[in-house]
Amino acid sequence: MKKTLLLGALMLSSLVHAKDLSIERIFESPSLDGNAPRNLQVSPDGQRVTFLRGKQEDYDQLDLWEYHIQSGETRMLFDSATLAQGDGELSDEEKARRERMRLSGSGIVSYQWSADGKALLFPLGGDVFYHELGKAGARQLLDTDAFETDITLSPKGNFIAYIRDQNLYVKNIASGKETAITQGGGGNIKYGMAEFVAQEEMGRMTGYWWSPDEKYIAFTRVDEKPVDIITRSEIYADSIKMIEQKYPAAGTPNVEVTLAIQEIGSGARQWVDLGKDKDIYLARGAWMPSSGVFTYQWQNRTQQALELRAYDLSSKKQTVLIEENSNTWVNLNDDLTFLPERNQFIWASERDGYKHLYLYNNDGSLVKQLTKGKWVVDELEAIDPETGNIYFTGRKDTPLERHLYSVSIDDGDIQRISEKDGYHSITFSSDASIYVDSMSTVNHPAQVSLHKAGGEQITWLEENAVDENHPLSAYMDSWTKPEFGTITTDDGAELYYRLYKPENLEKKHPVIVYLYGGPHAQVVTNSWGGNRGLLMQYWVDQGYVVFSIDNRGSNYRGKAFEDPIFKKMGTVEVDDQVAGVKFLRTLPYVDADRIGVHGHSYGGYMTLMSMFKAGDYFAAGVSGAPVTDWRLYDTHYTERYMGNPKTDDDAYTASSVFPYAKDLKGDLLIYHGMADDNVLFTHSTKLYKHLQDMAIPFETMDYPGKKHSIRGKETGIHLYKTITNFFNRNLHPSKAD
Repeated sequence: MKKTLLLGALMLSSLVHAKDLSIERIFESPSLDGNAPRNLQVSPDGQRVTFLRGKQEDYDQLDLWEYHIQSGETRMLFDSATLAQGDGELSDEEKARRERMRLSGSGIVSYQWSADGKALLFPLGGDVFYHELGKAGARQLLDTDAFETDITLSPKGNFIAYIRDQNLYVKNIASGKETAITQGGGGNIKYGMAEFVAQEEMGRMTGYWWSPDEKYIAFTRVDEKPVDIITRSEIYADSIKMIEQKYPAAGTPNVEVTLAIQEIGSGARQWVDLGKDKDIYLARGAWMPSSGVFTYQWQNRTQQALELRAYDLSSKKQTVLIEENSNTWVNLNDDLTFLPERNQFIWASERDGYKHLYLYNNDGSLVKQLTKGKWVVDELEAIDPETGNIYFTGRKDTPLERHLYSVSIDDGDIQRISEKDGYHSITFSSDASIYVDSMSTVNHPAQVSLHKAGGEQITWLEENAVDENHPLSAYMDSWTKPEFGTITTDDGAELYYRLYKPENLEKKHPVIVYLYGGPHAQVVTNSWGGNRGLLMQYWVDQGYVVFSIDNRGSNYRGKAFEDPIFKKMGTVEVDDQVAGVKFLRTLPYVDADRIGVHGHSYGGYMTLMSMFKAGDYFAAGVSGAPVTDWRLYDTHYTERYMGNPKTDDDAYTASSVFPYAKDLKGDLLIYHGMADDNVLFTHSTKLYKHLQDMAIPFETMDYPGKKHSIRGKETGIHLYKTITNFFNRNLHPSKAD
């Protein structure tokens, strides 16, 4: 008998037959996504797989679990409810941090292994708990009235570091001695903290970095004084909060960042010279294994230049190891990895048009390019220090699937390791000996398995087979499997699409085009779609054709595929979506007069631009949380693609929705979370007023107290019903039958 972890964790409860699928039933199955194992990690000693899982009675209340590889046993390590009564009142900083990390749920929402695999650290309730393997229980290391954030273990496991009241602290675990690394934080000054755009747009969630020998800690000092204060409203059902927020809108000043390195024992501090130009970004930080050199990635304001710089603590001198330049923008990544045994490091670059891996000596001299071809590397996953094998995920076989590959540093031979078609998410042990593979397809929810580095499967952690006992099996005979294909635009671009077709193709059907369209995203993949994928199945059951196409500007097709949106957002993306509609019009079962479009966030922006600029192709649209004017969005994201509005004002005007709103022809619904702190509610209210001033009718549905992702079961049901009812009213699917 096969060992199976998390019985039922990915099961789809209470679904019976596709024709009986309802929107309520989609949300009656929280175990499909909500109780799937989260934050899977392999312990450094390779003996355990740890993960977070929700309680059966409350999928959002997360506990810490483990699967012991040798015994095959699964057990709960810590019940969050027994350690702390709830999360306490989250600080504003922690709320924002979790929103930007896309962390949902309560209880134990994150955890960290010590490097030696002998201890676990997990924040809970604003404090932190420490568990030593082999000992019962967990020791509370912090117990204060303050809400500490960004709590981490030091590399050797002797200290924890954390942020309290905008200052950086370290604490010796054995002695309990706490040391304030900084004391001047407060107001506009933040030590060791990542600023807003670093968190939201750079994916850098911290502002401090331990040296491997634990003797030093590098940290940022952020001065928010130059940043403009915006006043935004958060509208709840029974109150309105006026929030003053430091928000660097496009074209306005950013924070000023400085960098320091402090010796823990003596308190001696060195300030690193970042250059005369203060209007820059500090994108990444990392120590070389020797602990004598700190590296950081410096990015200029335009993001057309990126430098990997090295600061030597002994000589106090800096060198530029690598320079990356682009006429459009340079994408950031997290693939820098040092090889202690070789005095070398791995670097990822798009300099040949596709993201690939390169081998460098520590002095910055290039050794060789490790991967190449007209395909992209997703992420560097692990490096085996003994064999020199590099493990990475990428799109070598198809951009629609993510697979695990290995490449030898010595001979450059690339081998595909993952065998099954689909989308593979990989988590390696620190010694690169084993990995967890969470794999799904568009027709099968995630299956989680444990493998040796070469691909040999050790066991299922969750087989999740769709057999006679699986809730999906009862209606798989009427499950609609989508078709994947490509079209070629008039100017020669190849675009991938996904197409769901209703059963009866002898009659003409309305269409819902689901899109996103923005950079660093991809809609058309052979991966499980979660609740949104089930909604598409429901739409097909209601007689809709459901279609998606990834336009230029989206991800995983190479830099040349992304670049056409530079200073031209809302142009080529719309053209490519129109090309998709022209393809749909060639299909005999498509009603060309009843094509709708829907998307959220950038997809909401794309919905508006499609309705306003291509009204002859789209009869109805549902725009969720849309950007309407890029001047209202933040510096790092917006200026990367649009330039600075101070010098590119015409481009910003042309890419906003307002010049085209007058041309709306079809039916339009806009919805937005009224406490959205990402795409501010102002984006929609400005458009509401603009359309009203032109006496152009439209519909709205706004959600009190909801952020950008509009979470919540009942809210989700309401939203899906609102979208579906709108299309039913305006595209009249019953006429297709």
